[in-house]
Amino acid sequence: MKRETVRMLVLETDETHPKTMREIGGFGEIIDRFFTHAGDSHDPPLGTETEMHFVVDDPENGHHGHVPLASEIPSDIHAILITGSMYDAHGNDPWIQELCGLITELWQTRPEMKFAGICFGHQLLARTLGASVEATPGEQWELAHTTMDLTYIGKKLFKTDDKVLEVHQMHQDQVTTVPSHETTTLLQPDQNVHVWASTEHTKIQGLYIRDRLFSSQGHLGLNAKMVKRQVEMRIQAGVIKEKDREEVEYANETAHLEHDGDIIAAAILRFFYGDDHDVD
Repeated sequence: MKRETVRMLVLETDETHPKTMREIGGFGEIIDRFFTHAGDSHDPPLGTETEMHFVVDDPENGHHGHVPLASEIPSDIHAILITGSMYDAHGNDPWIQELCGLITELWQTRPEMKFAGICFGHQLLARTLGASVEATPGEQWELAHTTMDLTYIGKKLFKTDDKVLEVHQMHQDQVTTVPSHETTTLLQPDQNVHVWASTEHTKIQGLYIRDRLFSSQGHLGLNAKMVKRQVEMRIQAGVIKEKDREEVEYANETAHLEHDGDIIAAAILRFFYGDDHDVD
């Protein structure tokens, strides 16, 4: 029996560490493997096809990608997923503004398309919908293995009675307000916007809008090596500073712990497929 297939476009907003790139590829390839596994485990099994496009246009830092035009995105793409990034989702880099514009256009012209975002992607989607995205007070990091408290909607999305999920985090910025029809014309008064998890550091760990959006501040694809390498890259770039030593030590100490990335990937795939239509 031929599997039904979910076709996804991953918009890559950063690169993995060079060693990680050689070993297991970029963020798009890593996400593709998680979703392939989620598709195999889905009932009935689902096929997944992933296209990848690197969107960072920052020649000074060696990045030569570009944000595609909406007209360049094939009509049979079911979903867009935006990855994590070292860049600020609230920044005014031209490529970030172009990416917000692309999401706005697709949201308006492709009502059947679904959107997901991880870390930076979560923040950028929220920004596009008019929410506030800003650095945490004191620019404190939430790094590595983290326990998130699930809301009622979170338990329904993840099909669990557990109160928590464990994920790897790597962010300093956060979404601080929930988007609504009052923050953007992209949302209607009858569209509910749900927060599905929170932590003490970041109250909005993920957003869900039925049939449109599923975002996660936490990462689904980081392993121990990746956590340590991504932290190292941020130290070298100067975004993780001496004052953050405690958080860095915690990140390295907890990088080996099991996390629920597979569970998050499975939930996002169900959302892409339409299993969550009744969750609102």
